[in-house]
Amino acid sequence: MNVRIADSWREVLQPEFDKPYFEELVSFVREEYATRQIFPQGGNIFRAFDKCPLDKLKVVIIGQDPYHGEGQANGLCFSVNDGVPFPPSLQNIFKEVSSDIGVPIPQSGNLDRWAEQGVLLLNAVLTVRAHEAASHAGRGWEKFTDAVVRAIAERKQGVVYMLWGSYAQKKGAIADPTNNLILKAVHPSPLSVYRGFFGSRHFSQANAYLQSIGKEPIVW
Repeated sequence: MNVRIADSWREVLQPEFDKPYFEELVSFVREEYATRQIFPQGGNIFRAFDKCPLDKLKVVIIGQDPYHGEGQANGLCFSVNDGVPFPPSLQNIFKEVSSDIGVPIPQSGNLDRWAEQGVLLLNAVLTVRAHEAASHAGRGWEKFTDAVVRAIAERKQGVVYMLWGSYAQKKGAIADPTNNLILKAVHPSPLSVYRGFFGSRHFSQANAYLQSIGKEPIVW
């Protein structure tokens, strides 16, 4: 199957695109877009890959599924477009960045600026029905994004994995801690943020590690 995705990713993910489960997933997603309101826009489903080529990848952040509110999801986990109010988890991420790095909270919640520096902002499920959280879970996206994490783990070392919450930690468990930096904390949602996300200092730790292996730090 021919999928519109950045060339660097197509080379390693083509075997997944040719599997029966992926064909079934595509049929389901096409039908959903044709009959319901689905986020993100169809052209943004693989945007996280387009913004962060595999050869430039330095950091992996794993989310669960896209925002399901109007105008929020833009294809990168936790990210929203310019002018869109910050969802609670993104507010908390920015608070931790500000506390950790000592920078002001940004005006925009658009995380393209992170992705373009090598941060893969990967949701486990890449589509969702409007106002129905997890409505596309269990349809095949998780199998595909497991393959993405596996492809990264097999091909790249010196990667920072930021695994927030038990779901992300389970998904990122394949990464080798001896050749990468694995950072774990609770999810930044209001339900858990005070149980260890605030004060985790993942952003400064990530940059210290990247610099220690001769890579440019991320401008968070």
